[in-house]
Amino acid sequence: MTELDRKLIRKTDDKEPVRLNKYLSDAGFCSRREADRLIDAGRVYVDGALAVMGQKVMPGQSVKVDSFDVKPTDELILIAYNKPACIECTTAEDVKNNIIEAVGYPERVYPIGRLDRDSTGLILLTNTGELVNSILRSVNSHEKEYVVTVDKPINNDFLKNMRDGVLLKDVPTRRGSEDMVTKKCSVNKIGDKIFSITLTQGINRQIRRMCKALGYNVTALHRIRIMNIELGSLPVGKYRSVSEQEAKELIAELSGSSR
Repeated sequence: MTELDRKLIRKTDDKEPVRLNKYLSDAGFCSRREADRLIDAGRVYVDGALAVMGQKVMPGQSVKVDSFDVKPTDELILIAYNKPACIECTTAEDVKNNIIEAVGYPERVYPIGRLDRDSTGLILLTNTGELVNSILRSVNSHEKEYVVTVDKPINNDFLKNMRDGVLLKDVPTRRGSEDMVTKKCSVNKIGDKIFSITLTQGINRQIRRMCKALGYNVTALHRIRIMNIELGSLPVGKYRSVSEQEAKELIAELSGSSR
């Protein structure tokens, strides 16, 4: 195993149990949230017995989801995918046009975060739960850059309001719906109806909500960067392996923000 793998994967102590949802996440099967859903649905078994929420497992125990044998992995997979429109960022096999089917990667991976159905561009997929959790922690303020097209000409007031923060009403949170002001961000005009924006928040449909609050509708939303990973010239509907240098830079940024 390379130094890169050792930095990303926290090995479980041979004598210590681990929560089942973390086990499934670290094994690259799904996110912890999805693991909880699978456990609650009665689809997870430990040593042949139906698993329960909050259960812990020891290394060496048999863990299955349906009939699939889930085992820990030592090999890091991290790929960049240029998502077309109409692809759903879910691992659920019963959902039409799900991202796993669209990517067609030969090993089990799942997306880091999501792009809504109508949005396009860069999304990362991995088999490593710790990497997913590190990137998704909004407190770490990781940058994501987008190019956005709206339905009418952009003016200076729009740009200033987008940069300074927009009041969003009834944003769904774990505590219910809340009003909140978005964080200050970088916004630059590219064309009459096109701008770039770099976010450090993870509010659901944030850019669309911000534009709507200012009287604009988004007609196209394209993500071009996540932290140091850029979409570049990757063709629509194709994926590439993230280079070792890119991954090293990503790890360094994640390590720095978690201190």
